[in-house]
This record gives sequence, structure tokens and C-alpha cells, in this order.
Amino acid sequence: MARIVGRRGGPWVLGVLGLGALVPLSVYAPLSGAFALATAAGAGALLAHRRAKVLAARCDKLSGEVDVLSQRLLRLESVTRLIAEQQVRANGAGPDAKAGADTAALAAGVEEVTAEIGLLSGIVRELAAVVAAQDGEIAGLKVVPVPPAPKPLPVAPEIVVVPRQGPPPAAPWTPRPLDVAARAVASREAAREGAILAAFDGIGLEVHLQPVVSLPQRKVISYEAVARLRVAGPGDLPSGDLLAPDAFLPILERHGRTTDLDRRMLQRTATVARHLAGRGSRAAVAYGLSPLSLFEPGFLRSLGRLVADEPELAGRLVVALPQTSWRSLDAEQAGALADLRDAIGFTLDRPVDLRLDPSALADRGVSQVKVPADMLLRPGTHQAMPDLALEDLVAALGRAGIQLVADRVERETDVPDLIDLNVPRAQGTVFAPARAVRAEVLAAPPPAPEPAPSAGDEPEPPPQRRPFRDFLRRAG
Repeated sequence: MARIVGRRGGPWVLGVLGLGALVPLSVYAPLSGAFALATAAGAGALLAHRRAKVLAARCDKLSGEVDVLSQRLLRLESVTRLIAEQQVRANGAGPDAKAGADTAALAAGVEEVTAEIGLLSGIVRELAAVVAAQDGEIAGLKVVPVPPAPKPLPVAPEIVVVPRQGPPPAAPWTPRPLDVAARAVASREAAREGAILAAFDGIGLEVHLQPVVSLPQRKVISYEAVARLRVAGPGDLPSGDLLAPDAFLPILERHGRTTDLDRRMLQRTATVARHLAGRGSRAAVAYGLSPLSLFEPGFLRSLGRLVADEPELAGRLVVALPQTSWRSLDAEQAGALADLRDAIGFTLDRPVDLRLDPSALADRGVSQVKVPADMLLRPGTHQAMPDLALEDLVAALGRAGIQLVADRVERETDVPDLIDLNVPRAQGTVFAPARAVRAEVLAAPPPAPEPAPSAGDEPEPPPQRRPFRDFLRRAG
């Protein structure tokens, strides 16, 4: 079979085959592939070194042959010159006939020597070409990559230190003057914050009630107690601005006063619930706690004592907690709330999404879930929607004993849509705004507990029934 790869194609074929075997090996076993690649590199280097030695031996042999040929050429040249000199001498001393014969013989000898010299010149040219090719291959095998010369590092300019005569006197530090407008804004904010704290510590805290109605009858079911803060106006007059919780709660949180707010509001809410119970109303009163109050030591225990002292408040006082607080209760908080579930109602409000678990909320004692009307009717694109439809969610909450309350209903056109969703209760300015509780209601003292009988007093015996004949006999 004819050779198709040439005289030097064997190593290239072996290299291509080895590369084809190393690629999948390096994918499945990188360590084995690296070892095989290092072995192949060592074998290639060994073969290159051996080939370089063979080429060097051939070059040495060719150089010796060139030296022999050069010596033979020099010898032939000297012999030719001697023969030519002898012929010239012979031509000058001998007869003419002999001179012609010698001239012909000399010409024949010179022609023979010239032909041999031409042959030797061709051999020398071929040897020179072979030697040049061998030298090129040896030079290619012995080429070592020269690393690039490192770039010279920039020379830093010389720093001349001029000695000082003496340290200059240090100027006294003066605070940078603030902008006039910024100072005015800061002054107004400080004055407003001080006015809010003064109103909170004084008599500025008010309780407003907003009713929760049933749908579609719009009958009042319960109330929510909302805190309002009346800040004194010019000249410390009581007729100042009435602030909603969004306006003063951040300031109270910054000063750590939210627990004080919750304590005062719970006491007033209990007073309102007691007043409603005295009027014969079965409506409950709810209040939304701050999430920070749950972490106040003893707060939940004080709430339990408030209800324990007044058993008539059982079921009439409702505490609302945000959805984030219900999701992050620890074991102690969950246990304290579980102890209160028989005396206090619980509500979930301020939701962040509608992913509600009715059974889990019912297990914690939650009886109401307050959701803003916009979240029910106009949910945002970033809002996490429940896995169920809203109608099914309302039904699932109802089966678990939880009432859904649509909060912040401010448009009359939303009421029919809420009724279509079977929402049972609603709250908002459409039905009634929050109105202030009269001061005489809040000033009513709590009922005095009945005095316990002393140990020395004997209980009064129950009345005895006597026959009617004895009554007639005494009358006669």
C-alpha cells in the first residue's frame, strides 16, 4: 500500500490520535487527563532530543565528507599546476613535432581534470544544501522561547523635603455654619417633635371610634379604637392640629414610647368596652398593637391582668396584630397569647399579602382578618396573591370561623364589588368616620370590686319556707 503520510507523518498521526483520546479523558477525569498530557509531553520532548542527536551526527558526517572533497580539490589543483608548468618548459626546449603531441595530451588531461572538478562542485553544492537543511531543523528543535523583557518601572520623582522653620500656630476649630434654610427646617422639626412629645405626655391623646358594619345590611357589629394626638396650637391652646398615627408614631418609636401608647390606649379601650356593656350593647372594641410592644417584658402579662380584674370584659376587648407579627412569634409570645385567647379576641390586620392559612390562624385564636379594600379589589402587580380565588378564600376563612373585614373603604362604588365577593364585614369612611369618645366616658371610674366576706362573719342563713297554714294561723 502506498504511503500517504510521508516520511515524517508518523509522529503527527500519533499526536492527533493521542489528542483525540485525551479530550474525553480530561472531561471525565481531569486528574488522569493532566497526568496523561504530562506523559505525552515528556515523550515528545524525548523524541525531539533523540532526533536532534541523530541530525547532529549526520551533520558531523557530512562535514567530514566535505573536508575530504576539499582536500582532493586542492590536491588536484596543485597537480594540474605542476603539469602545466612542466608542459610549458618542455615546449620551450623540444622540437616542434613533439611539442604538438604534448600539447594535445595536455589539453586532454586538462579537460579530464575540469570534468572531475565540475562533478565534485555539484557534489559539494548538494552537500551544502543538505547541511543547510539539517542546520535549520536543528535550530528549530533547539529554539527556546525568550521571555519578554520586563517593562521598566516608572521612576518616582524625587521628593525633596524642605525643612520647616517651625510649626505654624494651630487655628482653633470652629464648626461649619449650617445653611440658613437647613437650620430653619431643623429648628421646625425639633419644635414639632417637642410639641408632639409634650402633647403625648399631657392631655393630647384622644380615642376615636370607627364602626365595623355587616354587609349588605350595614349594621354596626363592633368598633375599632384609633389613637389621635391633638397638638397644641399657637399660644399653647388646646385647639391645635389633630394628628393621625402615621404622623406621630415614628417619633414615638424613635423615643421608645410606643409601649406607653399601647398601655394607655388599652386602658381607655377597656373603659369604652365597659361603657358599651353597661348600655346593653354586645359590640366589641378592637385596638391595633404596635409590633414593638410584644417584645416589651411583662406587657402581655399586664394585658392578662387587665382582663382578669374585670371578667365582664371577656370577649369585648379585641387585640389586633400585624401579619408580620403573627408570622414571627416566638415560643414565649405564642404561649402568652394562647393563655389570653379565652378572654381576649385576636385580629390580624396590616397584611403584606393574601397568603393566609385559615386553619393555622384559627388555631392561634384569630377571629377576624382585616384587609384593605384596595388589596382585595385592585391588587398590585408586585403583590403576592393567594393560591385560591378571593371568593374561595372568603369561604375558607368562614369555614374556619374567621370573619374577613374590608378595611379603608372610602368609595361607595367599592361596596357592591365587596358584596359580590361575599365579604361579610367592612369598615371605612363610606359607612362612618372615626369620631372622638366623650371625655366623661373615659373619665368614668372602673367598677369597685365587691368586698370579700371576712373570716369572722357567718353567712346569713337562707330563708326557710313555711307552710301556708302557719301563715294563716298567725294572721288569725
